[in-house]
Amino acid sequence: MPDLTMTIAGKPEASKETFPVLNPANGQLIAYAPECTPELLDAAVMSANEAREPWLADPAARSSALLDIAARVEGNVDELAALITEEQGKPLHEAKDELVAAVGDLRYYAGLNVPVDTVADTDDLYVQVLRRPIGAIAAITPWNFPLGTAMSKLAPALAAGCTVVLKPSPYTPLSSLRFGELVRDALPLGVLNVVSGNDSLGSLMTSHPLVRMISFTGSVATGKKIAVTAAADLKRVLLELGGNDPAIVLDDADVDAAADGVFANAFANCGQICVAIKRVYAPKALYGQLVDALADRARAARLGDGRDPGTDIGPLCNPVQRDRIQELVGDALQSGIRVATGGGVTDGPGYFYEPTVLAGLNGHERIVVEEQFGPALPIIEYSDIEEAIAEANDSHYGLGASVWTSDPERGRTLAPQVESGTVWVNTHQAGIPGQPFGGLKWSGIGVEGGPWGMLAYTELQAIHTNRLSH
Repeated sequence: MPDLTMTIAGKPEASKETFPVLNPANGQLIAYAPECTPELLDAAVMSANEAREPWLADPAARSSALLDIAARVEGNVDELAALITEEQGKPLHEAKDELVAAVGDLRYYAGLNVPVDTVADTDDLYVQVLRRPIGAIAAITPWNFPLGTAMSKLAPALAAGCTVVLKPSPYTPLSSLRFGELVRDALPLGVLNVVSGNDSLGSLMTSHPLVRMISFTGSVATGKKIAVTAAADLKRVLLELGGNDPAIVLDDADVDAAADGVFANAFANCGQICVAIKRVYAPKALYGQLVDALADRARAARLGDGRDPGTDIGPLCNPVQRDRIQELVGDALQSGIRVATGGGVTDGPGYFYEPTVLAGLNGHERIVVEEQFGPALPIIEYSDIEEAIAEANDSHYGLGASVWTSDPERGRTLAPQVESGTVWVNTHQAGIPGQPFGGLKWSGIGVEGGPWGMLAYTELQAIHTNRLSH
């Protein structure tokens, strides 16, 4: 693969230091990515800071630039999707879906304007409330949706008038670097900088004095560290963190329909989605049927290289994540739970783990309480719906949840009782551009999506005018 460069102040930047990027389907080297040095990071942040005023001054240019970026991503979907699949592992069709959503975000925010509110307009008084962009943003993205998550941050931040320094995960830097190359001349110098490096680079970004806000998607542990670092300089934070999303199947549900929906939303991207279904609560009367139906679907799913058109589920993105799934399943097995299907690492190269369905749990096993982030799904039996909702809510997390029923109105009535940022009825993970997305409790601070996602990158300013002359 040709060497990819960082984008700093609108120009290509290489580095004397590099780090390897591996294909999770076979463990082979794909390329070396540039390791951003402290000096290069300083140049990127300074360029973002210097670009703020002219970028803020021209809303029409911001809208036009976002539309241009959307067209460039759309025109290079095949190349970018292939990069995502090679570095991340997901099936190619899922990588393309990620880019379709990214293009949708860009076009949605190109059509939004930062509002100005008038709260008083009389003969003697005029009070307006403006929203000012926060400034230079450090956007730090995870490895499960390299460009999808990047666009969910870049699009609203740029639309709001902020400038951005983007750092992708060291596991998946290539698609973001290539994106930076493709859109480099679509924006004024310094408005968007793309750098790559290991975790130490993220620490330098979050503590940089010219960074005024940190927009981070990733683990709870890292999010807490970022919050502490940000507090020292009173930087603003937008934290989209972990989820341990419950699916509650009601006693009137169609088992096959529920199993289709639950399986698709638990095992997509090999379970590596913050808002994927990670635990299922099933009524006693349907429990055995649902476990069998989910196990059937897991056995039928084809595991393989995401570049193979026949692949349903790719590998885990890295060996650390594969080992974590193995540890959590192994821990559950010691508790006497039943493996309905799967339960092991596959033979051969790559970071593969069998699609796994677990039954006979009491709800207190680590794989139920913790976020597993992989292709292992525990199914917990319940006796009454109040018990199921209480158990679903008994968690540090509150990102997403879903209710599955033959009576959508019953599901919609129960949904507000579930403590999560989004509750779906008879679906999961679905969204539209105008919909907010965020978590309760440990699942994050702030929201992305919709007008709220753009306003997250702004601060209020009141302009109070006394119209009486003195």
